[in-house]
Amino acid sequence: MEKQEWYRRIPKVDVLLETDGIRQYISAYGYECVREAVRTELSDLRAQIAQFAEGAADEDVLLNKICVQDAAESGQSADFRILLTDRIGARLLKMQSPGLKKVLNGTGTILHTNLGRAPLGKEAASRVLETVSGYCNLEYDLEDGCRGERCGQIENILCEITGAEAAVAVNNNAAALLLILCTLAQGGEVIVSRGELVEIGGQFRIPDVMKQSGAGLVEVGTTNRTRLSDYETAVTETTKAILKVHTSNYRIIGFTEETSIEQLAPLREKYGIPLIEDLGSGALLDLTKYGLPGEPNVQDALRRGADIVCFSGDKLLGGPQAGIIAGKKEYIEKMRSNPLFRALRIDKITAAFLETILLEYRSMERALVRIPTLRMLTQNEKEIAEDAAELKILLEQAAFDAEIALYPCRSKVGGGALPVTELPSMAVGIRPSKISAETLSRRLRRLPIPVVTRIEDENVLVDARTFEMEYASEFVRMLKEAEIFSGKMCAEEER
Repeated sequence: MEKQEWYRRIPKVDVLLETDGIRQYISAYGYECVREAVRTELSDLRAQIAQFAEGAADEDVLLNKICVQDAAESGQSADFRILLTDRIGARLLKMQSPGLKKVLNGTGTILHTNLGRAPLGKEAASRVLETVSGYCNLEYDLEDGCRGERCGQIENILCEITGAEAAVAVNNNAAALLLILCTLAQGGEVIVSRGELVEIGGQFRIPDVMKQSGAGLVEVGTTNRTRLSDYETAVTETTKAILKVHTSNYRIIGFTEETSIEQLAPLREKYGIPLIEDLGSGALLDLTKYGLPGEPNVQDALRRGADIVCFSGDKLLGGPQAGIIAGKKEYIEKMRSNPLFRALRIDKITAAFLETILLEYRSMERALVRIPTLRMLTQNEKEIAEDAAELKILLEQAAFDAEIALYPCRSKVGGGALPVTELPSMAVGIRPSKISAETLSRRLRRLPIPVVTRIEDENVLVDARTFEMEYASEFVRMLKEAEIFSGKMCAEEER
C-alpha cells in the first residue's frame, strides 16, 4: 500500500473525538487536554508513516512499527480510530502524571544534588503533611491571639542548639549570603581571601553574589595562603565586613595557610566591623566522633567569634532546602527589616520541615537515628553489608537472566560537602546476560519507581548505603513485571 493511502486512512481530529473510547477520556481528562493529545498522536503517526518508502511495507510491518502489534496479530485492518485509542490513553496518562516523582537512589552518593540532596524521611513528612494540609499558625501567636513571627519557633530552636542570639531562615544559602551582604555591607567593601572565592554551583560564584548585593569585593592573600596581616592591611574606612567562606566543595592541600575566625576576632574589636562566616554545609554535630573528617559546625563558629554564620538546610543538616542565618541579634534584626527578606523568606512547607528536623537535634543520639542523612553518614559497614546481602538474595530468588554478586565499593557524601571523603560500602552488582549495563541502567530509570544506579566494570551497582531497603521487594516485583532483562528492545527504546 502506498503512503498516500495510509495517510487517507488517518481519521480527522473531530471524527476521532466522537468515538466512544475517546469520549471516555474527555470525561476523565477534559476536552482541551484530550484534543491536544489526539493532535499530537496523529502527528506522530504521520511521521512514522513517512519513514517508509511508497509500496515498501505491507500492513503487518507498518502496524508493528506503529506499536499496534495486537491488531496485526488478530488480522484487523488498519482502522486507526480503533488502533489509536490506547496510544492516546497512554499519552494522556503520561501528560497527567507528575514529572517530579519518588526515586530510589542506588548511586551511593548521600547528598545527591540531582536527586534532591538530603532525603527527609517518612516520619518527618507525615508530621509535616498533618501540619500543612489545612491551616496552620504560620504567622499567628496562639497564646496572645495576634499576628506572630513566621520563623519564631525555628529561631528559638536554633538559638537553643547553636547558642546564637537570634536566627532567621530564607530559601537557600546563596540567598542567606545575599541578604547578609545587602543588609550589612551595601555601598561598602567586604574583605575575602582569594582562596575562598568559591563557585557554589551552576556558575553561581561568591564575587557574583557580592556584586548583586551592592558591596565591593576586596581580595586579600593568595590562593593557598592568607595571613592575618593581609586582612588588616586591607581594612579602610569603607570596610563594612570581613567574610570567611568555608571551601565545602573542594580542598586546597600542601603549602597552605588560613586565618581562622578566632584569629580575625581582634580586627572586629579594633575596627568595629562584623565577622561573617559562610559555613556552606551546615553541620550541627561533631562528625569526627563517627570516623568522618572534621567539618566546622555552627556552634564552634559562633563560639570562636563569628558575628553571623550562614549555612544550608539540605546538606549535612539533613533538612529541606533553606538558608539559615544565626548570630548576633543586632545584625539579625537589621536583616529581618530589610525588604529583601520578604522576597527570600521560606514558605509554610519549608518552615514545617525545617522545624521538624531541628527538633530532632535536641537529642543528638535521636538525630543520628531519625534523620536519614545522618543515619547514612554514620551507618557501619556491617549493617550495610547485611542490607546488600538481603537484596542479593531477593534478586537471585527471582532468577533473572543476570549475574548477581556483592560488590565492595565506596560511597560519597556529595552535595558539596566533605568533597574528598569516601565511605566504605557494599553494593549489589548486576551483570545482565542479554543486554548491556547501559541498557539495564536506562530501563531501571523508567520503572514506575525509578532506580538510579552507577556502572562499574559492566556491572550495574545498587549501593546499599543509599538504597531504601523497605522498597527491596517492590524493586524486585517491578523488575519482574517489566521483564527488564529481556533482550527485546521495547517500542520506547526504538523511538
